[in-house]
Amino acid sequence: MAILLNADSRVIIQGITGRQARAHVPHHLDYGTKLVGGVTPGKGGEKVDGVPVFDTVRAALDELGPLDASMVLVPPAAVLDSALEALDEGIKLLVVITEYIPLHDTMKIREAAKAAGAVVVGPNTIGMISPGKSKLGVMPGFLYSAGHVGIVSRSGTLTHESSSCLTLRGVGQSSCVGIGGDPVPGSSFEDILEAFRHDPETWAVLMIGEIGGAAEERAARWLKETGYNKPIVAFIAGASSPPGKKMGHAGAIISGESGTAQSKQAALSAAGVQIAASLEEAYPMLEKMLEQHTD
Repeated sequence: MAILLNADSRVIIQGITGRQARAHVPHHLDYGTKLVGGVTPGKGGEKVDGVPVFDTVRAALDELGPLDASMVLVPPAAVLDSALEALDEGIKLLVVITEYIPLHDTMKIREAAKAAGAVVVGPNTIGMISPGKSKLGVMPGFLYSAGHVGIVSRSGTLTHESSSCLTLRGVGQSSCVGIGGDPVPGSSFEDILEAFRHDPETWAVLMIGEIGGAAEERAARWLKETGYNKPIVAFIAGASSPPGKKMGHAGAIISGESGTAQSKQAALSAAGVQIAASLEEAYPMLEKMLEQHTD
């Protein structure tokens, strides 16, 4: 079992004939992802590494049958239309890789997904992977291994780093989800943590936050209110960043006393989350949690 994406998930790529998408198609096929088609208006009938291309999502559905997920890798101005098209056709998981999407477009996509009972991962994300089963994103699959640590992160780079370090220590991951670095993500920490709550393969969770915004504080309140039943280790990146400076992501900016690493650490600690001062400190904490796991 895995959250959102599993070995049987049938997926497409919207924007499959673009330069970046073409580069990632063979990696998905090699990993075992059931990439059954792609969509680029005006390019129907072509193939990318043997994967058929269609003009519309509807045309893909008519030819391929039911689809579970779509990776959206189109220019920022085209993301809203592409996402709404997929949602209108009943696709329940969208992984939006593209960054620089207008904030109001993301809000419209998120509301449409909520109304359709669908999940949006991203935008501005590396995507997600269920190691050993399937991936939908731009992560190198060899850095990840199957196991029992769920990872939810605002940072793609730190997702790669933590997974590869855990893998080298012999600790695998159940599912890894990059919620993205924008101020308004399609899915929140709470959404992914709730999915991990119900996943029997996830025994412990690594939560990677960063300065800016209040996503981690909201998650802390939610954890306390819902009585979360799985152990969590959290690392907040950017503790030494100067106030008022954007640090990499659009959402990683401190304004006054809001959004600091210290405020996030305090809120999560009060919710029962173990705080790691560095990722290196997080790994033995997770190992201990796995050792203490009982069915």
